[in-house]
Amino acid sequence: MIEKVNPSHPDKIADRIAGAIVDIAYAQEANPRIAVEVLIGHGRCHVIIETDTELSEDKIRAAIFRIAGKVEPDIQIVPQDRHLADNQKGTFRCGDNGIFRGVPLNVEQAMISSIARDLYEQFPTDGKYILDDERLIICQSNADRTAILKQYPHAEVNPLGDWTGGTDADTGATNRKLGSDMADSVTGGGLHGKDLSKADVTLNIYTFLKAQETGETVELSCAIGDEEIDGHSYSELMDIAWNHIASLGGFEKFAEWGLF
Repeated sequence: MIEKVNPSHPDKIADRIAGAIVDIAYAQEANPRIAVEVLIGHGRCHVIIETDTELSEDKIRAAIFRIAGKVEPDIQIVPQDRHLADNQKGTFRCGDNGIFRGVPLNVEQAMISSIARDLYEQFPTDGKYILDDERLIICQSNADRTAILKQYPHAEVNPLGDWTGGTDADTGATNRKLGSDMADSVTGGGLHGKDLSKADVTLNIYTFLKAQETGETVELSCAIGDEEIDGHSYSELMDIAWNHIASLGGFEKFAEWGLF
């Protein structure tokens, strides 16, 4: 049993905005320290950014408008906590405590990801999909139900009828769709709006990729300040995570679908 939402779901719009702001920071510095939270809905977009990187609010607004359309931005930028900043001086260290689990994707999870991506190519609007054994539930906004049923004749499509969706109908917030992002690899923290010093990003990616490669569940824990985890320096783990994110096109693109 698995649920997947598409990149136009309000929570994913929030994730994408957060990712776009992290991309802006990485365009200015090789290794910025940044954490972004976004709450969006009903014409407003609230953004809180913790960073020591000098960010252009014009670029942030442009990213918000590009992803979310006409909304009123409320942007607050504050410095990173000094204790957290000092933790990263001199070398790369784990930026927080955490537990992490990477689990190989099963057939059902791979299938719902494929279905969601296929439908999003046809209907790039708010959508949510569930696969529970043979039961497929498709909730797709602004879509022709008949056209979907031709493609997925056994699906339950929009059980309560047509709907519009988006941030005018619902609010979105960063890292609220952990199951959709991570499947069975969910533990604690979310993936989005953070630089690679944050274990929630780097170690979630690392354990997930290792699980897909080995076919076995991978479990790790870390403490803030750790310089080596699972036989790798934290710098090496950051490189692995960066290569994965770069292969997708950056943090905003990573936020569209998460890990699968």
